[in-house]
Amino acid sequence: MTEAPISLLHADLKSLLDSRTSCRAFLPDPVSRETIEQILELAQQTPSWCNTQPWRVSITEGEATERFRKGLMEHVLSSPHSPDFPFPREYKGVHQERRKECAMQLYSSVGIAAGDRQASSAQTMKNFDLFGAPHVAVITTDEALGVYGAVDCGLYVNTFLLAARSLGVATVPQAALAGSAAYLRSFFDLPEERQVVCTISFGYADESHPANNFRTTRADIADVADWVS
Repeated sequence: MTEAPISLLHADLKSLLDSRTSCRAFLPDPVSRETIEQILELAQQTPSWCNTQPWRVSITEGEATERFRKGLMEHVLSSPHSPDFPFPREYKGVHQERRKECAMQLYSSVGIAAGDRQASSAQTMKNFDLFGAPHVAVITTDEALGVYGAVDCGLYVNTFLLAARSLGVATVPQAALAGSAAYLRSFFDLPEERQVVCTISFGYADESHPANNFRTTRADIADVADWVS
């Protein structure tokens, strides 16, 4: 079997990266166990420090997703925010500008007027309904591995997203749910040493929903790369 030409591999990767988006409205149709296992097999090829492969993945399907969704919403409304990894202390400068641009694009797409805090809060709460997704994957790392275990899990998340896209499955990585680490640990019966990095809600995109009809921008290479000669 001959290897694919480099240009073809490049084109395939570019197509995946260009077409992958964060889905914020899903159809109720479940993804087959076979397809999910294909995603996991591809994601398992993710590199990690010393090949530790620190990630573990807890995945819901069927009625379990509905129980998770209902319990999570109740937890969020009654319990304080408590992630295993501290959320950003603040967004400032260009990071705040990019964050605001993304939020405004989303709000505009679904008809939320600037300054309408009630409507924007309602949109935020859709995170905890998994945007209607039929599945959620919870990504955890071993506490003893510290920040590098989390970094490796970040690589795993990206491979998962691209693998899902290659199989026609839509995804949205979510940090918001990590703020309810205690609930996630209880629901999935996770040991204390497993720290929640983030979650991925996934399924098939509702292409007709306006929340799926905008695309975020990316910084120019000149804004992120420094050359030393």
